[in-house]
Amino acid sequence: MNGSLAKHLSGSLLNRHPPASPTSHDDLEATRTDPKRWRLLDERGRQTWHYLQSDEEIKSWPQSIADNYFLGLPTNLPPLPRAQTPIDSVQNAITYFSQLQLPPGNWACEYGGPLFLLPGLVISWYVTETPVPEHISIEIRRYLFARQHPEDGGWGLHIEGESSVFGTAMNYVVLRLLGASEEDTRMVKARGLLHKLGGAVNGPHWAKFWLSVLGCMDWSAVNPVPPELWLLPDWVPISPWRWWIHMRQVFLPMSYIASRGFRYPLTPLTRQLREELYTQPYTSINFASHRNSISPTDNYHPKTPLLNTINHLFVKLWNPLLRTNAIRQRGEDWAFELIEREDENTDFANLGPVNGPMNFLACYIHDGPDSYSVERHRQRMHDFLWMKDEGMLMNGTNGVQTWDTAFLIQAVFEAGKAEDPEWRPMLVKALEFLDDQQIREDCREQGVCYRQRRKGAWAFSTREQGYTVSDCTSEAMKSIISLQHLPGFPQLVSDQRIKDAVDTLLTMQNRSGGFASYEPIRGSAYMEYLNAAEVFGRIMIEYDYPECTTAVVTALSLFTRKHDPQYRKTEIEDTINRAVSWILKDQRADGSWYGSWGICFSYAGMFALEALASVGRHYGNDEAVALGCQFFLDRQMADGGWGESYKSCTTGTYTPHQHSQVVQTCWVIIALLEARYPEREPIEKAVQMVMGRQKEDGSWDQEAIEGVFNKSCMISYPNYKFIFPIKALGMYGKRFGNPKVQ
Repeated sequence: MNGSLAKHLSGSLLNRHPPASPTSHDDLEATRTDPKRWRLLDERGRQTWHYLQSDEEIKSWPQSIADNYFLGLPTNLPPLPRAQTPIDSVQNAITYFSQLQLPPGNWACEYGGPLFLLPGLVISWYVTETPVPEHISIEIRRYLFARQHPEDGGWGLHIEGESSVFGTAMNYVVLRLLGASEEDTRMVKARGLLHKLGGAVNGPHWAKFWLSVLGCMDWSAVNPVPPELWLLPDWVPISPWRWWIHMRQVFLPMSYIASRGFRYPLTPLTRQLREELYTQPYTSINFASHRNSISPTDNYHPKTPLLNTINHLFVKLWNPLLRTNAIRQRGEDWAFELIEREDENTDFANLGPVNGPMNFLACYIHDGPDSYSVERHRQRMHDFLWMKDEGMLMNGTNGVQTWDTAFLIQAVFEAGKAEDPEWRPMLVKALEFLDDQQIREDCREQGVCYRQRRKGAWAFSTREQGYTVSDCTSEAMKSIISLQHLPGFPQLVSDQRIKDAVDTLLTMQNRSGGFASYEPIRGSAYMEYLNAAEVFGRIMIEYDYPECTTAVVTALSLFTRKHDPQYRKTEIEDTINRAVSWILKDQRADGSWYGSWGICFSYAGMFALEALASVGRHYGNDEAVALGCQFFLDRQMADGGWGESYKSCTTGTYTPHQHSQVVQTCWVIIALLEARYPEREPIEKAVQMVMGRQKEDGSWDQEAIEGVFNKSCMISYPNYKFIFPIKALGMYGKRFGNPKVQ
């Protein structure tokens, strides 16, 4: 596609459209956009969906195989020879998945699952009077109705969760703002459930915040988050710089917006919503009495007595008696400067889809509706949107570009296919993408905005997003070293740049020996007593994570073994030893590790056993490894696979899924192979199950959700159903001589 057309289409997303009028159930059923008109544009990893309006545009920008795949349209890829061996299966899988590689060299996918993201976006659009193109409005409505609970009519925190006030109230509002009629039978059903749960007054803090912004709730119902908190000296134990980065970047614009008391003027629609969302007339509600009201289904992490006391003091003492205009203004000014730093450091891409719309609104309030910052935020909101067969959703970040691309490289390498000339072009393109996405410089005055060193790091998604992540940096570095040490691959990432990545990783180890995600732990776990989010656990600070710790161990081990044994040798050895000690300490008595980013014990166990293998610890020489293997073997299902429910994450106890899962089974296969578990039979049974579910075109069906964050919210990683079978089956074939599998 030529540059002028790309520019035209990108701009067309913001064309002025009149607000959608209420649409009946029958109209909504009949209305969907033409899937043949949707295109995914990938510009150096920035992914945006575009709806072509004219036949000329369609002709000049043909739909790709990847577009068809994402949209659930036929890919018309031919059936492949039936796999007889694991390596045959790997070959078929790569044959299919290679067709989904995008021009910059990365892979893309839906990164959905959470159902609390679209409300912030759509409300921010509404209150900033941002016109929503009809094709986007239609597809968001279609997605939310597709994900409505079939029995009770509500929505949950995520697509597999039980209905809640947060999910139901907020997605009901989204549908109404985008034109759904209150008389639609599905809306009537959703409203009935919402009223059964006590109405929107029983929503959590973030729901009350957005409803107050919209003008459908009074600010007195929202527990305070004063921007003056950002004036606290760094030495104060609860100073915001100590919070987890997502908590910081969400509560930063939230505090500014709340302090400004922004409320969108009432419209006929929001006036009507005031009556639909509650079980009694709006004017009769004492909103201040509902600051702490919350439905049991939403109350995953109840507010502590300490937090309730602090909130009470803010409401009764600080705000009315002690808070001067000068202090308020200082707090707002500094908070907004930090918002500007976040926008600058990410080119308005922002950390994620929660703080992005909030920063958008904060700029609208401070800079005005016609400012550059507002227009740039409007453009960036589309980075989070994803189109699929069910409609349009909001991704959990602006993508998984670096993460999935690094994992794919490793999978092909471990499967023994990296030196196959057939796959070299695909891998070179993937290497070029990782080369392009390495972050080359630190943030301007990074200490002022509390940012971690990032020179040499990789983000989860793109360089523009710009946040160091310990395991993303580790996995990207492993992929690059693995490929660049093979004959014939270009040396794109220099020795110095690889050392920059090592230098950054060495700044991230915690005192415990473990590694967190974005930065080292800065505050005490007692900060969870101040967790105001209610729907999430372990959200106030960074924590040691087995996935992050093990990724760093395997990356540094590979670096010293294969790339440069002498560079910072003593420091790296000490880092690895301390990290391995933490991994062993984190293992539970039953042999398991609790995972924080994937479901759950299966995910963390794979990484832990891989890391221990990288330092020479195996089933035959290490009790911890043997115990980890036994944990998995005791939970193998009758069909040879493994299946773990997302409820393992929320309860902290292994909970089997009703059915075995291909992805989780592959995690366990990899774990047992890394551990050098000596008996072939249980692994072979698992391999048979995985190969038996492979389709004739080389793909696998999507099964249960794969990922998690903050214990309670699940998120999708649909590319895992390619990546981990390739790795697991390839490793099995290499170890056991690639036998025929029945």
